[in-house]
Amino acid sequence: MNQTDYLTQLVDCSQDAILIADREGIIRYWNAGAERILGFTAAEAIGQSLDLFIPEKLRGRHWEGYHRVMASGETKYKTGLLSSPGIRKDGSQVSLEFSMVLLHDVNGAMQGCASIMRDVTERWLKEKELKQRLAACEEKNRD
Repeated sequence: MNQTDYLTQLVDCSQDAILIADREGIIRYWNAGAERILGFTAAEAIGQSLDLFIPEKLRGRHWEGYHRVMASGETKYKTGLLSSPGIRKDGSQVSLEFSMVLLHDVNGAMQGCASIMRDVTERWLKEKELKQRLAACEEKNRD
């Protein structure tokens, strides 16, 4: 096997969601991890807007930032992880952490972006519960 074969397997079979969207925010690639995490098959997702899994209340802010990045070719999120809720096919919410990779053509023009996303819902729920318990303990100690 050559390097390209290994990379194809890595991306296609990753347990993390890996997707690519073009300059307009249309999904052009959707791997098995995205299917597992978000519930949409590649056939259902490819060709659709990123709105497919972005909660409606967050879409305005998302698109403002997305179009700014596509126009400038710059993002303040070059390193580190972003966190955001997403919506699964069944309508349930998922907590996501993700990184972004800006994609350029051979001349350096913006072509879109790729995201690598992980479902952190279980951790988020545990942290939320711990914060609530801590707040209750602190409230009890004030009395």
